[in-house]
Amino acid sequence: MRIVLDTNVLVAALRSRHGASNALLIEVLGGKASWVCSVPLFLEYEDVLTRAEFLLATGYDKTGVAGFLSDAVVAIEAVDLHFLWRPQLRDPKDEMVLETAVNGRAEFLVTHNIRDFAEAADRFEVDAITPQDMLRRIRP
Repeated sequence: MRIVLDTNVLVAALRSRHGASNALLIEVLGGKASWVCSVPLFLEYEDVLTRAEFLLATGYDKTGVAGFLSDAVVAIEAVDLHFLWRPQLRDPKDEMVLETAVNGRAEFLVTHNIRDFAEAADRFEVDAITPQDMLRRIRP
């Protein structure tokens, strides 16, 4: 099972240990799914997770986030972006998430913003799905 995690899933996972996003991240890091990610998307992860407001809200520091990202790199399958299909989405910042899913042959794009991705993802035969729904698919 090949998946792309939208940045908002990582934010939710690191903000709360009790939600579906955190449980899904644990399963993915444990090898229950192939996490595909491009360099631009990974750089967005780094940018968002090191912002002052995120660090303040979570109690993490930049060293802790760097440690998490180093662990994540080991679990991630790198995706080269050979084709760009812009514009497909209302929010230009979401384009790289969709492009990572398509170029990485992901079956699922996991996000909290289903409405933003659903129509375009469907055109590329990628299922836009919530962390909770993805967790149900991973756990028998």
